[in-house]
Amino acid sequence: MSAVSALPRRERLFLIAGMVGVALLAWLYLFYDARRMNAGMSCACAGTTAILPLFLMWSVMMIAMMLPSALPMVLTFAGLSRTRRQHGRPYVPVIIFVSGYLVVWFVFSAAAAIAQWLLHRRALLSPDMASSSALLAGLLLLIAGVFQFTPLKRACLTRCRGPMEWIMTRWREGRTGAFRMGIEHGLFCTGCCWALMTLLFILGVMNLLWVAGLTLLVCIEKLLPRPAFTIPTIGAALIVWGAYVLM
Repeated sequence: MSAVSALPRRERLFLIAGMVGVALLAWLYLFYDARRMNAGMSCACAGTTAILPLFLMWSVMMIAMMLPSALPMVLTFAGLSRTRRQHGRPYVPVIIFVSGYLVVWFVFSAAAAIAQWLLHRRALLSPDMASSSALLAGLLLLIAGVFQFTPLKRACLTRCRGPMEWIMTRWREGRTGAFRMGIEHGLFCTGCCWALMTLLFILGVMNLLWVAGLTLLVCIEKLLPRPAFTIPTIGAALIVWGAYVLM
């Protein structure tokens, strides 16, 4: 019996509904924020006070984009935690594991917010938060494309795609252990997806069709079979696109 099937059906559905519900709330906030920015016709990113709202925007965006692809890992953790609890181990709420995972993406969001603020100051982003520099857009595409072929990408993706194997080899007891496991999974996930996230600067950080497209790309990489075909295909497409932009 797999770890996920060890969860009672009601508990499994509740966990899925909770994860999906949080992601949907994040998406609703992004729609609200996008409409608000469109009404204002610009992003007020000139002063240092803009970093905090940019951080909030990126944090909500990372919840919307990354929680869906983390669902298999969270369900596996919940199943194993329940099995261990049945054998007398202390109860560890799943939210602790998820919190550790999100903390890593919040740190990434802080770095992305500062990067966006700096790019705005150097006039490399337009008021609608899209790249105004062909050089910047082309380089980001080339970097993301080349990264698809690196050992680091393969190593991080392998750990993201094998929930049972990863959790069995990384298990730590207690709440602190669960939080550390969430952080470790978040680090592997960030190591796998950071280059794709930088592509948000190309067509607009709040271009929600572009955000949705990248979310789908992350889910394809982490959830669908045949990664040996998918990953290099994505990489080659990004390299060709980047070369075209630079030319």
